[in-house]
Amino acid sequence: MKKKLKYLKVILRYWKYLTIFLVLFGLFYYFILNNLPSPVKLQSTQIPQSTQIFDRNGKLLYSIYAKRNQTLIPLSKIPKYLQEATIAVEDKDFYHHGAIDPRGILRAIVAITLHHQIQGGSTLTQQLVKNSLLTPQQTIPRKIKEIILSFVTEALYSKNKILEMYLNQIPYGGTAWGVEAAAQTYFGKHAQDLDLAESALLAGLPEAPSTFSPFGSHPELAKARQEEILKKMYTQGYINKNQMEKAIAEKLTYKAFANDIKAPHFVLYVKDLLVKKYGERMVEEGGLKVTTSLDLTIQNMAQKVVATQIAGLKGYHVTNGASLITDPATGEILAMVGSRNYFSKKIDGNVNVTLALRQPGSSIKPINYAVGLMNGYTAATPFIDQPTCYPGNGKPYCPVNYDHKWHGVVQMRFALANSVNIPAVKMLKLNGIKAMIATASAMGINTFKDPNRYGLSLTLGGGEVTMLDMATAYGVFANEGYRINLHPILKVVDSKGKILQEYKVPDSPIFGQKVLPSGVSYIISSILSDNGAREMEFGTNSPLNIPGKTVSVKTGTTNDFRDNWTIGYTPNYLVAVWVGNDDNSPMQGLVSGITGAAPIWHSIMKNLLENKPSESLTRPRNVIQKNICATSGLLPPPEGTPNRCPTRFEYFIKGTEPKTVDPGMQKVWIDQTTNDLPKPGQTNNLELKDEIVVQGAGGDKYCITCSHPTPTPSP
Repeated sequence: MKKKLKYLKVILRYWKYLTIFLVLFGLFYYFILNNLPSPVKLQSTQIPQSTQIFDRNGKLLYSIYAKRNQTLIPLSKIPKYLQEATIAVEDKDFYHHGAIDPRGILRAIVAITLHHQIQGGSTLTQQLVKNSLLTPQQTIPRKIKEIILSFVTEALYSKNKILEMYLNQIPYGGTAWGVEAAAQTYFGKHAQDLDLAESALLAGLPEAPSTFSPFGSHPELAKARQEEILKKMYTQGYINKNQMEKAIAEKLTYKAFANDIKAPHFVLYVKDLLVKKYGERMVEEGGLKVTTSLDLTIQNMAQKVVATQIAGLKGYHVTNGASLITDPATGEILAMVGSRNYFSKKIDGNVNVTLALRQPGSSIKPINYAVGLMNGYTAATPFIDQPTCYPGNGKPYCPVNYDHKWHGVVQMRFALANSVNIPAVKMLKLNGIKAMIATASAMGINTFKDPNRYGLSLTLGGGEVTMLDMATAYGVFANEGYRINLHPILKVVDSKGKILQEYKVPDSPIFGQKVLPSGVSYIISSILSDNGAREMEFGTNSPLNIPGKTVSVKTGTTNDFRDNWTIGYTPNYLVAVWVGNDDNSPMQGLVSGITGAAPIWHSIMKNLLENKPSESLTRPRNVIQKNICATSGLLPPPEGTPNRCPTRFEYFIKGTEPKTVDPGMQKVWIDQTTNDLPKPGQTNNLELKDEIVVQGAGGDKYCITCSHPTPTPSP
């Protein structure tokens, strides 16, 4: 009896531990072991559901994974180069560790914690299990399942068999699953016929098929990834230096992208956005239904206009063009033409120029002048357009005008409308580079980072931008000072009908973030829509003018003739156009915004506005109109005053209108030799004369009635 009581006491003493163990085991079984898939299924395939991308009217643009293209082949038919390239980049110690690699996990932890770099620590076995047996959920229970299944897989299969299954089942982008389908998709050949350069390219795809695809938005990343892998193969001893260099230099020939795809640049841009938000597997297997903002009818029209107009510019060595059309009031992208022909290998047509970094030329000037208006300058502020140099690091900076002429006194309205360079540089000198960059960033330009990197040429296009950012920034002018970000995706629904995201335009006619005063936006838009103000440079019958319509528009051409822009807008449409060459070679002949991009812009905008009423600019209450002197920008003297200045009307933000009356003729010292104003500090050879002198922004003066020596034109 005593012995039984002793055993009972022992059982009671450890009962709580047994209970805890049973509870923990139950939880482990329920959350981990229950419904754990069998590694035997690794040799079977799962059919993914296609993701469909539609335009705003329900027209199908593209189906992602409408069919899973997969052909299983033995390891013996997979080139050794491809096997080695995969191991080199994905799991260099594959044949030397078990199901998991403790060193790889440790390297990943160090990279994440110390260097803030995301780095995977998964082995090939783990990746095979994750992609073929489990869901893409990033949870601790899923990771535990992955590790358990990896150990079971390593127990069931040899390393070579695991590598074979991996190479046959991993996604390589598009409908290509496994190396055989990938070889056919990208190179039009069997996997066993791939060479070293081709093998390295394919080995780089599984980590991020959309990002590294040579058919994607950034095909240059595919080449960079390939070179990275070849260097890894060299350092790990799979190939020698000569083989590496030869493979890097090899020009890859891709099979034509034969999928039935409409608006390909836009579709691939949207796909990249979806992958960043939902992950590669969800996008390519999740059966998503994606409604975009694109209008396929507008897209087809814009694509046709770009292709037709570029064909007519061959004599100017212009091989490519791009266009972006948005609704600035909502930020919706209505059309995206990334090149004149996506499928043209000759011009690298699959490169999406709307996403590329290019110099904007003078199309960036409105932002600089907007800062000037916020600083108290006005559309009537005079600038002295004459030879001007600024000290620099070694060589002084001496900007010149596009027409290589100087125009004396030029008020802001005419300086911006005619895109005169020297006044723009003077405006930036007064505003400060930091102020312009801050305003540009607030308006949507994301590429101007460190002000110390830029000089005064920033206002002439000396910093790189993307067309997407320029559309956002110009949209601020169209939206009375409100920034509305671009929205290419209207709705995403999963395979079960659940709405994952939806863009609903607020009821308010103007929404978004207020980044410019309404008066500033109005005056900039007024200048850019003033056909008479731009007559000096463009005439009154240029492609910038759409008769019967109020449209604000600006051109831009870089000094080296590599980039040529026209961007214009109404309250409902914004059209940006670029022409040039993808290899960055300069255009030839007299190519400017008016002869290159402007005719394309004109055709697109005219088509959009056809049969639509003209919309006038809405003048804010704090913007007034005043009669001013057409030269000095000051108030005119009473009528009948001798030598009274010619006048014109101008818009002003209340409080910035001129208060001083134009002095007209005044006695000033004149250099008797040059018959012009003396140089700073000059005290001899002078005489007092009655002349009309205007003081420009920044304090420099110009004698209008003097007989100026003609400055030597710049080369």
